[in-house]
Amino acid sequence: MAGQGGRAARGAVVCLLAAVLALAGCAAREPAGPDSGEIQRLLDRHSRALLERDEAGYLAGLDPALAPAARTEFGRLAKIPLGGWGYRVTDVDPAGEGRATARAELGYRIKGYDSGPATTERILDLAERDGRWYVTGDRPAEGAPQQLWQQGEVQSVTGLRSLVLGVGQSPERLREIADAADRAVPAVGEAWRGRWAGRVVVLVPASVEAMGGLLGAPASSYRGIAAVTTGEIGGGPTAPADRVIVNPEAYAVLGDFGRRLVLTHETTHVATRTQTTRATPVWLSEGFADWVAYRGTGRTAAQAAPELARAVRAGDLPAALPADEAFTFGGEADAMARAYEGGWLACALIADRWGERRLTEFYAAVGAHPQREGAVEKALKDVLGTTPEDFTARWRTYLGERLG
Repeated sequence: MAGQGGRAARGAVVCLLAAVLALAGCAAREPAGPDSGEIQRLLDRHSRALLERDEAGYLAGLDPALAPAARTEFGRLAKIPLGGWGYRVTDVDPAGEGRATARAELGYRIKGYDSGPATTERILDLAERDGRWYVTGDRPAEGAPQQLWQQGEVQSVTGLRSLVLGVGQSPERLREIADAADRAVPAVGEAWRGRWAGRVVVLVPASVEAMGGLLGAPASSYRGIAAVTTGEIGGGPTAPADRVIVNPEAYAVLGDFGRRLVLTHETTHVATRTQTTRATPVWLSEGFADWVAYRGTGRTAAQAAPELARAVRAGDLPAALPADEAFTFGGEADAMARAYEGGWLACALIADRWGERRLTEFYAAVGAHPQREGAVEKALKDVLGTTPEDFTARWRTYLGERLG
């Protein structure tokens, strides 16, 4: 009896273990979700319908609850001359029975202005009904910015070399910005001989808070900044398209000269983007943009660099070219102004001493270096025939001569 009981107990243990393993195996299996190809085809159909202005087709792949918001977006996008619109699915995760979440890169291109698409990351919620998958939610990925058409009705003004898109702005204001951008583009083209589109897209949101939404950052970071340029450094000719984003509050208080300066500076960033890389120090990218903006204006160094002029006259001559950290928004305003002014005068020194062509060659040579370390040193040697120590000494002397 004892032997039989032992065998029965062992058998019960084996059965129990098998049951536990079976349950564990069931628990480990995730609910089946759509494969990425199936979702890619769904989004491809959605994109084609938008470009073909097929509202019914645009709504076909969406959950009915999304239809009102989708119709609104469809109407707003009609104001933008789209030359391309598409998603690239990068990941699909099951989220329960008949549900999934996809991550995708949205790229869109404005006809006649963008040589490459502007891109942003999106999170798409998906649900299956009757064997077919539908989009039930569409939102920015964490840290990704909003898009202008998601902030309100879009107004559009087309210039000779610019497209200005605004929300909550008067047609007169948008026309004035388009005229200023039209003047900025040829001014940049005269100074920068590198290849670029020769056109610029400017976004004008309703407020500085809305500007922060377009940048995916707190509005406080940009409250005193009249405009910024979005873009991806180091992307080469296929880099995503740039956008100049205007802070309507800070821009409004500028005079005509200030507005011209701001848009020329930002347009320079658009023109030089493909040759601006992680090897490019901020003093060079910002200094070059200011050099182009001030070029031909007749402004003296003291007028263009008042904060640095005060420091130099007080005997506080900077010992080195500005570090990247000196250009951070939200820091001390006077210190950031001196950094911009110092970068501008470094570029002005190269243009005056070696010539404007050498300045643009130097910019391109720095950006072509495979890494930040050694980039400036090599370009100084190869293009200008000098060293960092000699250049810094020349720059400090130049500051004293121009600002003292």
